Amino acid sequence: MGMNDTSVALLAYPAHQPQPFIDPGARIAGDCVIKSGAHICSGVEIEGRCYVGANVVFVEGSPAEAHANAGTMVRRQAWIGANSTIYPGLTIAAKAVVRPGSVVTRSVPPGAIVEGNPATIVGYVDADKGPISNVHVPNPDNGFKIETTPVKGVTVHHFPVIHDLRGNLTVGEFDRHVPFKPLRYFMVFGVPSREIRGEHAHHRCHQFLICLRGSCAVVADDGVRKVEVTLDSPQRGLYLPPMTWGIQYKYSPDATLMVFASDYYDATDYIRDYNVFNELVASR
Repeated sequence: MGMNDTSVALLAYPAHQPQPFIDPGARIAGDCVIKSGAHICSGVEIEGRCYVGANVVFVEGSPAEAHANAGTMVRRQAWIGANSTIYPGLTIAAKAVVRPGSVVTRSVPPGAIVEGNPATIVGYVDADKGPISNVHVPNPDNGFKIETTPVKGVTVHHFPVIHDLRGNLTVGEFDRHVPFKPLRYFMVFGVPSREIRGEHAHHRCHQFLICLRGSCAVVADDGVRKVEVTLDSPQRGLYLPPMTWGIQYKYSPDATLMVFASDYYDATDYIRDYNVFNELVASR
């Protein structure tokens, strides 16, 4: 069914339930589910197989606001829980989940799960949990260990720790403990807790991530599987091979993330559109 066909979305509702209000200027695919009391204003476009819960409100921007005339887009298979409020001019990306009662003031990335007021990202759909941190587990042999993950080529590396009264030391060697020789490094710090970083993949570049201080979570995605890994110790690193979509979020206030890269900066090596990334994965 086409984008303007709302015959399936507008099912019959019991008399005691309020009908959803859908402005004639809204566009909704016919295979969506729109529950009672929802308010969908002009300029909203909802793609196929989406769910909009009871009493969800899409806010209409005032003429005084710069983004008032900007459309709101809900991409395929997004799910918006009851009593949520969606500000104007945003995109709820494909397969994103808005938990009930959330107030969404910023666009939601593909597959992200958001909640709260204002809504923040608390997880990602279909992301497996990676190997747990062993930062508090004794390491009697001070050995080096690599753990695999469900995502192709992505590995978690545990480095040896040498304990000393003068201070502890952890060490790793490139081309041995880290599977490449870096040509570049960068550090990420001072990230507000609600912000996300990354959201891209590389055609050729390998990356290795270590959280030197504090903690953050990394979601690695090969286009088929996702895994979330917590980095919370300088003795724990994460290897991301080329063609891996990477996201960092849940930064602690004191987090400092060190990233080693196998290549010099090259803007053409970045893949910044998740749909393009998935198309490239499928073509390979």
